[in-house]
Amino acid sequence: MKTRGRIVAFLLLIVIFAGTISPTVSGVLNNIKLGLDLQGGFEVLYQVEPLKGKEDQKITEEVVKDTAAALTSRIDVLGVSEPSIQIESGNRIRVQLAGVEDQNSARELLSTQANLTFRDSDDNIMLDGNDLKQGGAKSAYNQQGQPIVTLELKDANKFAEVTSEIAAKPAPDNVLVIWLDFEEGVDSYKTEVLKPEPKFTSAPRVSQRINSDRVEISGAFSVQETKDLSGILNAGALPVHLDEIYSTSVGAQFGSQALSSTILAGIIGVAAIFIFMLLYYRLPGLIAVISLVVYIFLILVVFDWINGVLTLPGIAAIVLGVGMAVDANILTYERIREELRVGKSVKKAFDTGAKEAFTAIFDANITTLLAAAVLFYFGTSSVKGFATLLIISIIVVFITAVWASRLLLGLLVHSGYLDNKPGWLGIPKKRIHAPEEEVDTLDLTTKFDRLDFVHTRKIFYIFSIALTVAGIILLSTLKLNLGIDFTNGTRVELQSTESLTREFVAEKIAEIGLPSEDIVLSGENSDIAVIRYKQDFSQEEIKTLKTEMMEQFGIDPNVSSVSPTVGKELAKNAIKALLVAALGIVIYVAFRFEWRMGLASIVSLLHDAFLIVTVFSILRLEVDITFIAAVLTIVGYSINDTIVTFDRIRENLHRSKKITTEEELSIIVNKSLRQTLTRSVNTVLTVILVVVALLLFGAEGIRNFSIALLIGLIAGTYSSIFIAAQLWFDLKVKELRKTGGLDVKKEEKKWGSDEPVV
Repeated sequence: MKTRGRIVAFLLLIVIFAGTISPTVSGVLNNIKLGLDLQGGFEVLYQVEPLKGKEDQKITEEVVKDTAAALTSRIDVLGVSEPSIQIESGNRIRVQLAGVEDQNSARELLSTQANLTFRDSDDNIMLDGNDLKQGGAKSAYNQQGQPIVTLELKDANKFAEVTSEIAAKPAPDNVLVIWLDFEEGVDSYKTEVLKPEPKFTSAPRVSQRINSDRVEISGAFSVQETKDLSGILNAGALPVHLDEIYSTSVGAQFGSQALSSTILAGIIGVAAIFIFMLLYYRLPGLIAVISLVVYIFLILVVFDWINGVLTLPGIAAIVLGVGMAVDANILTYERIREELRVGKSVKKAFDTGAKEAFTAIFDANITTLLAAAVLFYFGTSSVKGFATLLIISIIVVFITAVWASRLLLGLLVHSGYLDNKPGWLGIPKKRIHAPEEEVDTLDLTTKFDRLDFVHTRKIFYIFSIALTVAGIILLSTLKLNLGIDFTNGTRVELQSTESLTREFVAEKIAEIGLPSEDIVLSGENSDIAVIRYKQDFSQEEIKTLKTEMMEQFGIDPNVSSVSPTVGKELAKNAIKALLVAALGIVIYVAFRFEWRMGLASIVSLLHDAFLIVTVFSILRLEVDITFIAAVLTIVGYSINDTIVTFDRIRENLHRSKKITTEEELSIIVNKSLRQTLTRSVNTVLTVILVVVALLLFGAEGIRNFSIALLIGLIAGTYSSIFIAAQLWFDLKVKELRKTGGLDVKKEEKKWGSDEPVV
């Protein structure tokens, strides 16, 4: 008897999902803050150092907090709506300002000491910032309508005494010189006054005693400059010196183009997955599409709740998460189809298939979660954002792919409307065995039965070893094309509206006094130029570079500068991240399965990582911090395939009482690989659809990231089948020869139950 109530419940849930998502998705999207690479802006990492001349000053936690507070006050002057100021490593402050139009002025405003002093012509201090009233600096206009800054002093009598002393001096020494950040032993009024653009702010002549508590600072100011100057004086001088050890800036036009192109790539990739799931899995594919829409919506909602900042790698993480969610659906659907083929009813096939798939889904996602957690711990800036979204994705996968998909499909299955209709689940009746045949899933034929993985394993061993040796030789010869993240230096990215030539770019940068031999052109029409310098540029050099390039090309370039200290740290943290992630995964696999599977897993992971590195070396692609994010992501994806394979091997082993020969073991391994191969191919295909879309249509900033993922996905599937499973087989054969046979009951006790663990 068909249960109409379940159909009604199914339709009601669809209406609830649609009714919740439709009116709220626009608001959620508008609430999400965009990172520097999607709207322009800059990021600076400051090392907090003692003030010059005060080398004995202690940089305490309190001093760093006070400095961060002073920077916050200065940012308020800029009017940036969503600034990010974070204290790192005890004595570092990371500042991220997205959407700032005049980046040069903003950076100058942040880093200037703002130590205000009034000096005579011999550079003696007459007054300083402590003589100002709190909030006493204001932007105004003089009688001629020129922008000025007015200062209100605490003590009018003190100012009267100072002006009296200055007025008594003969001309031209009767000046009150107003300085910002005067450097003892370096700066001098008598030297600077001879320059066309002196360092002092102004030097008004004093001819008589002034009985007033107000001072005017005039000069060639713009209105914005007077606002900035008054704001910075009110915020107060910084208690320390800020050493800029890392910086990156993105022009607004880069950000908007990156956002539109990457969203387009994401839509194309996700649409391709939807079409594939509908065509291949029929009704379950439709359920998967619905759950994926819910998944994307929940990801955005959670990210909005945690006040996250969306970056280019973050969009990639969301799109890749779709692939992970599809993986969980594919695992479940493939198991249901197997149960249908042995003659079970639709209801029993659904219940058994969903239960059997859970263990593999759980283990596979936990290992990816480990890699993401390590990436978050060791990563910085946008890489942290990528890891955050990856972690959220994994958690939401359990809500949508494991719970929502099963709930929706379960309502349809248990309604009775799908009884005797296996075609709705993508299985033709001719492939289904009658129940009386008592066929086990282990005995099912597959499209891959002609493939003998075990007995041809040595061919793949030789191929992989040859590939590794060739990679070592090539790496030792070509070396890696390390980006400034891991070396140090400055990287300039310039995007033109017209095609560029290397000679043209070289000529232009030589004209501004910053020549470089390291110029690489990219983009469909060679409209992007990447220029690298071995030295890390100072703030002043970056300002000059951006200003001059704006004049030469009419475009504000992206500039990243990394000091040697930060470069070494990033390289060290990248190696740590890879090692810790690999170790964590091996320990987990060994705990959930056995140590041989853990060992086989780590060998296959190293194989995948090394292959990506080798290809990058051959193609001379730049290796930066997002490359490490890609490698760690592949570590997670690769172990997914490996775990699904091992989970099926374990399940098939448990169906045997005792294994006494090598041939029996090879049959189990071969059958397990054939049974999971469809899942492996379909999963990697869906993720590749997304990655190829990102590669073809996404922003240039994630091009290398996408290439690394593409190589890694193919390598991960290969290594799971031809390396990990085969190494385990060889290790198990040694045990078989030593013991004379494998007692599966004892194996079950060692490995633990393969029941779902929640």
